[in-house]
Amino acid sequence: MIIRPLGSGEEPPMELLLLADPSRDIVEGYLGRGKCYVAEEDGAVIGVYVLIPTRPEMVELVNVAVEESRHGRGIGKQLVLHAVRTAREEGAWTIEVGTGNSSVAQLALYQKCGFRITGVDRDFFIRHYPMEIVENGIPCRDMIRLSQDLHNNAE
Repeated sequence: MIIRPLGSGEEPPMELLLLADPSRDIVEGYLGRGKCYVAEEDGAVIGVYVLIPTRPEMVELVNVAVEESRHGRGIGKQLVLHAVRTAREEGAWTIEVGTGNSSVAQLALYQKCGFRITGVDRDFFIRHYPMEIVENGIPCRDMIRLSQDLHNNAE
């Protein structure tokens, strides 16, 4: 598997991106502000993430998605760790990520990759998404914010 930046003439893998964020408008909004990376295996795109500069020396990791048939193989972890390395190499001091309160596996993954919970944006998904989102039988209401200080976690 290789992870690389999406080429300037390439279309983003919208089907994958919509797995992690059901709002096409929101996805298209941050694609315009960030840099998209894709994971490929045997020439097929199987994973994706986007890094968005948010403030000086700070980036946000958004939309980590893996093709559903390839879940459970560690691809998501490889994508997150690649994002952390990329952010560090590009001079960021902090990387942030947010996920839903109902995204149990994602919360575990980010913490395994060195992120720590920094806050809760209450009712984020109620305010920003017209449809109800339910994962793992839990209504997704709140955005759990996590971050990692990159200058303290050199590999």
